[in-house]
Amino acid sequence: MNLLKKLENLTIPERIGVIKEVIYKEAGEPQVVKIIGATKGVDIERIKIAYENGIKIFGENRVQEAEKKIFSFKEPEWHMIGHLQTNKVKKALNLFNMIQSVDSVKLAQEINKRAHKLNKKIKILLEVNTSGEETKYGFRREGLLKEFEKILDLKNLDIKGLFTIGPYPPDERRSRKSFSELRELRDKLETEYNLELKELSMGMSEDFIYALKEGATMIRLGRIIFGERL
Repeated sequence: MNLLKKLENLTIPERIGVIKEVIYKEAGEPQVVKIIGATKGVDIERIKIAYENGIKIFGENRVQEAEKKIFSFKEPEWHMIGHLQTNKVKKALNLFNMIQSVDSVKLAQEINKRAHKLNKKIKILLEVNTSGEETKYGFRREGLLKEFEKILDLKNLDIKGLFTIGPYPPDERRSRKSFSELRELRDKLETEYNLELKELSMGMSEDFIYALKEGATMIRLGRIIFGERL
């Protein structure tokens, strides 16, 4: 995708403006697409500039890095978008508004147990490995279909939708196939269980246009907004 290169010399506000134009062009209803500012390795000053220019949700990959940022800048909505270890769940529940990357029944059960103790219901997305790459976390399609009812029974979880990371390196055919499989799986779960799974979190700086074409409602953008990490 040449867009990353084209935006290299622009300011953060200018980059956000271009991204919103792309969303308007590629998504039939741009108002349903949420931009998640992916802030791994991004300093708080750049995060604040993005916030002031319309990015109201930020995503962090690591609990430890998130903790410092969230305590110094609490105004936005903060989401966990990286792999979450079960021993970090307690801390994560005190930091994040949503955990997007719930990648196993074991993790879902631990989040539910901790949320119950806090007397709260936590919004989550279920991570699905649609690319088939061994390096990626997440349920495989058949595994999630088999385990979904078990997760649905966890009363302190509010399942909002599904999450995936596209294949690397991005390729239009492979990327769109990965994203369309997530959408089709979401549709199947909605039909079978008569529920709404509104959110499809898919697409990052190099492949978000392909994700928009396949119905993404959340796109997780780091470099294309903020430039290079520290």
